[in-house]
Amino acid sequence: MHPLAGDFSGMKDSELESKISDLTNKYFMTANTGVKAQIATLLDSYKEELSKRQKAAWEKMMANRDKSLDKLVKVS
Repeated sequence: MHPLAGDFSGMKDSELESKISDLTNKYFMTANTGVKAQIATLLDSYKEELSKRQKAAWEKMMANRDKSLDKLVKVS
């Protein structure tokens, strides 16, 4: 986690995606390797948070799905 990243809990998913896009553009615009390393660390933090949120949403969806459909298809 990047030390200047702060807390992501107050950000919406769309804001995270926007930050990722913006930082990706800035990463490719600079030639300074030190800046690139810092941007890459920050990008990893944003991507990790977005991934955690997507995983949690998927797990919630799978837990709340209609399980009665599973009985319709029997594979033997």
